[in-house]
Amino acid sequence: MRKTHVRHIAVKAGIRVPLIIWSIAVLFPIIWMLIGSFKSNAEIYASPWGLPEVWNFSNYADAWNNFNLNSSFYNSVFVTVGGTILTIFLAVPTSYALERIKFKGSVLLYNTYLAAMMIPMVLGWIPLFFLLMDLNLLNSLTGLIIVYAMSQIPFSVFILTGFMSTIPSDLEEAAAIDGMSPYRMLLTIITPLTMTGIITISIMNAIQFWNEYFMALIFLNTENKYTLGLAVDFMNSEAQYTNAWGTLFAGLIIATIPVIIAYAIFQRRISKGMTEGAVKG
Repeated sequence: MRKTHVRHIAVKAGIRVPLIIWSIAVLFPIIWMLIGSFKSNAEIYASPWGLPEVWNFSNYADAWNNFNLNSSFYNSVFVTVGGTILTIFLAVPTSYALERIKFKGSVLLYNTYLAAMMIPMVLGWIPLFFLLMDLNLLNSLTGLIIVYAMSQIPFSVFILTGFMSTIPSDLEEAAAIDGMSPYRMLLTIITPLTMTGIITISIMNAIQFWNEYFMALIFLNTENKYTLGLAVDFMNSEAQYTNAWGTLFAGLIIATIPVIIAYAIFQRRISKGMTEGAVKG
């Protein structure tokens, strides 16, 4: 009995100790950045690892007002919300058509969506640049929303078809007998029953859009259109010459905190949604 107890403790320690070490490694830079955001430049150089003598909130005001983080924050909110809504608007009916409406080539089309998930987005950046330029959508938040949505549709379709495959077809057959059209079935039956999957991909896509940097860098070229990622990168360039490290840390916290809060609130729903929707049948 004692050996079994010791073995059980060893197994638990073997699992928890690496997780604790990994958590410290992830959290320490964030905590250090948070503390640094309240320090003056002199304190950062004099005591980079210590607590600030006076908690200075002016770094946040400086980052928000003097480095255009206010407009960049609203730009990020706009493209994140717009991209998420557009992705759902396109992915839900596409998933329904591929899963429920069997037509010639539906399997091939579904496999094409799956294959698109394996193609690196970087391969399409140059063609997308010229396409957006021809459509007068270059340096446009609307164009960026469209690109974001298109990039996440394959993943969203994959998850949503998994959810829809678990819905009994008897519900739709009964609705069809009552004269309900496929469009109404989608709105009144399928969509409510797949709401867990819709919420899951909405959260995951929103986090992806909020953190995205490279496509915004390529397709936006004026400062008033910058998203938070570009604004923070601009702050980083300025900090190298002005020593505004406290302001830079404040900007990083402003850009990071919304994602941490969102994931902390919805991480159980994300895990549940991915588990339920990733397996078809």
